[in-house]
Amino acid sequence: MIGLVTAFAVLAGPAGPASASADTSLTLTNQAKTVKLTCGPAGGGHPKAGQACATLSGIGGNPARLKGGDSLCMLLYKPVTARLKGTWRGKTMKWQQTYGNSCEMARATGVLFDF
Repeated sequence: MIGLVTAFAVLAGPAGPASASADTSLTLTNQAKTVKLTCGPAGGGHPKAGQACATLSGIGGNPARLKGGDSLCMLLYKPVTARLKGTWRGKTMKWQQTYGNSCEMARATGVLFDF
């Protein structure tokens, strides 16, 4: 099943390209739980902070660019919403996506919302 609702915004931060050392502090919510994630160095309450930061680095901090996996999920409709908000390398970020169930969310977001 494809995600039901998609919304994301990347709000402009400081002028010019953001440096790798700029502030990164995000709040991630996966319907059941909320964790903090910091990058550079990786930390916060995310159990796989290093992998989550590497994933975000690979997509320029934009979860809308995530490439989902190919695992199979049951066609059970129990919507779950993934949310990300905060600061990525000095830029204000806000993103959310609703999936048909938690398996679909895990398949689409990988380690980022695996907590």
